[in-house]
Amino acid sequence: MMKTLGYRRLISVENFRMPNFELVADVLYWMVHRYDPTATISDDISTEDLRINFLKAVSILFYNKAQIKLNIKSLYQADGYAVKELLKVASLLYKAFLNSTGHKGREAEEEEEPVHGEKFKDSKNLGSEIVDTGAKLHNLLDAR
Repeated sequence: MMKTLGYRRLISVENFRMPNFELVADVLYWMVHRYDPTATISDDISTEDLRINFLKAVSILFYNKAQIKLNIKSLYQADGYAVKELLKVASLLYKAFLNSTGHKGREAEEEEEPVHGEKFKDSKNLGSEIVDTGAKLHNLLDAR
């Protein structure tokens, strides 16, 4: 998802097995500027207080502009729980990306497939045809 959005680095869950606050902060900073290029948030995370201020600023921005509530404690842990919080924003950006490019997501493509009842009818009709053809073939072989 992040690669599709244009994030410059590959991210895997393995990056978060051990706390990795620098990566969480980098992703959040990138997401903020991807969402609102005019946002002014300091990316200085050299001390504990600056980290907390950074997370608060990002959380307030996303809450005010996108109505996304981020758990600051989970983000500060910078582990698997932080990934869950990052996905909230990433999924919003991804949906916006799909809408702007005209692509359809997997969910939209699945919704366009025939309804379950129609598939069942088709399968039932095909099964009946197979049985009828088999019976005709049997009768033809017996006639010889």
